[in-house]
Amino acid sequence: MKVFGKWENIETEVLDPGVRGYMNLAPKAVMHSGGKHAKQQFKKSEQHIVERLVNKMMRKEKNTGKKLKAYAIVEGAFDIIAKKTKENPLTVLGQAIANAGPREEVVRLKYGGITVPKAVDTAPQRRVDTALMFIAKGAHAASFKKTKTAEAALADEIIAAANRDVKSYAINHKDSVERVAKAAR
Repeated sequence: MKVFGKWENIETEVLDPGVRGYMNLAPKAVMHSGGKHAKQQFKKSEQHIVERLVNKMMRKEKNTGKKLKAYAIVEGAFDIIAKKTKENPLTVLGQAIANAGPREEVVRLKYGGITVPKAVDTAPQRRVDTALMFIAKGAHAASFKKTKTAEAALADEIIAAANRDVKSYAINHKDSVERVAKAAR
């Protein structure tokens, strides 16, 4: 089965071993799962990574609940990625998620009446979720009330995150989260 009928899943490999098990790139994964993953806590890792990106793209004002519109945005972005990078867009997406997921975060602990920040390692599934959220937010911020289309903004965000470009919203926010965690050690 090809993603959007164009790109093979077989040649896609995620290099980061921490998130490899939580990014489903299996060729037999269904692109419209219908919320079957919502019944148990860790079922969402069985959902195809492209469907999870589509679901994250549905979270903002104009796209809320419009899965076909978000699906078209992601498909258009994948076309742009394939033209610009001459690579499989799934490989670029995998690199972007591995690069944009923060490795360390801050939690607030209460001791008596005071709150103390404490740095903790981020769970692999949360890294993938956070990376997808940062990528979707960055694409929305780059296209909302601007001349750039959502497809072009998403493609630029994924390419920038895959290249660890500091101009990327996702990489910038990942660095910010890790900087705060480093200060809380």
